[in-house]
Amino acid sequence: MKKVLSVLLAVVMAFSVVTLFAACSKDAKTDDTAKDNTSSNTAAEVADIDFIKQKDKLVVGITEYKPMNYKDAEGSWTGFDTEFAQAVAEKLGVEVEFVEINWNNKFNELNTKNIDAIWNGMTITDEVKEATDVSEAYAENAQVVVMKSSNLDKYQDAASLKDLSIAVEGGSAGEKAAQAAGLTNLVVSDTQALALTEVASGSADACIIDLTMANSMTGEGSGNPTLGFSIKLEAEEYGVAFRKGSDLTAKFNEIKKELIADGTLDKLAEKYEITIIK
Repeated sequence: MKKVLSVLLAVVMAFSVVTLFAACSKDAKTDDTAKDNTSSNTAAEVADIDFIKQKDKLVVGITEYKPMNYKDAEGSWTGFDTEFAQAVAEKLGVEVEFVEINWNNKFNELNTKNIDAIWNGMTITDEVKEATDVSEAYAENAQVVVMKSSNLDKYQDAASLKDLSIAVEGGSAGEKAAQAAGLTNLVVSDTQALALTEVASGSADACIIDLTMANSMTGEGSGNPTLGFSIKLEAEEYGVAFRKGSDLTAKFNEIKKELIADGTLDKLAEKYEITIIK
């Protein structure tokens, strides 16, 4: 009888241990799951403002585009958008880092967090609105056709350009303006500056670039005194692109108003000959 009781007691104890172990394991798994879920939720709730403050840096994607972003004599970035970005970063309490990107890959660079903003005289288009959260417009612009000044009288409208080779920056508003005008003999360059170089060197008959760049880099007193423009294809507005759902968009709009109110943007606009939108 004692032997039977001993066996029964051993079975009960073993069952209790197994049950307790299973319960503990379940609790541990639940805790781990809770931790994973908490971690996942936290990651999902981290806003871009928090993200840039954690790394103490706003990374801005650009191309070399005078007068918006270009290198000075010391090799440092300068320009309207450069100083504008620095002023915004100061308001955010972070540093700003400028990273040259391939303009055709700008949305991928943004979404993979290689950069935090696309800020480089970027035209606000339906494509930009669909792919990003874009800020309020801050400057006016247009696409213009640059060529040898001696040829300006010969070419008066887009239709007269159909037999010319036209240099454009790939993925730019200039390329889209050329396509919209029915121009098909395009020389695609990596940047607007290179498109302008194609014309200066004679590799292309003309280029389509932003009015802001054309004002700065063609005509008397510029680096391209023999080049000029007369044909304007499309009026447009510039904005800054952030990731979809980013809280940086509203914050940028707020800071932009502050920089207009205190005169900062007016001073930059005068310095770089930009028409700002208030």
